[in-house]
Amino acid sequence: MAKMTKSQMLTSLAEATGMAKKDVAAFLDKLVGLAYREVKASGELTLPGLGKLVKVHRAARMGRNPATGEAISIPAKTVVKFRVAKAAKEAIL
Repeated sequence: MAKMTKSQMLTSLAEATGMAKKDVAAFLDKLVGLAYREVKASGELTLPGLGKLVKVHRAARMGRNPATGEAISIPAKTVVKFRVAKAAKEAIL
C-alpha cells in the first residue's frame, strides 16, 4: 500500500469527523505548531495513544569517514525523537 499523503489524511479525517476539510487542516496545523512550541520549551510532548516527541542530547563521539577511513570527531548535538506508545505498538504490530 502506498503512503498516505497529507491531502488524503485530511480527506479521511474530514469524512470520519463530519468536519470541513479546511477545518481539519487548520486543526492539524495548530497541533503541529503546539508540538513545536512545547518540545522546544519543555523538551517533550505526549500524544496520548500515539507516542511522545522528546528532545534528546547526543554526546560528542568519535566516528569514521567511510570514504577515507579517517577517524573524525562528531560534535555533541540535540535531536528530536519520537517514542511510540505501547498501545500504538500493540495496535499496529
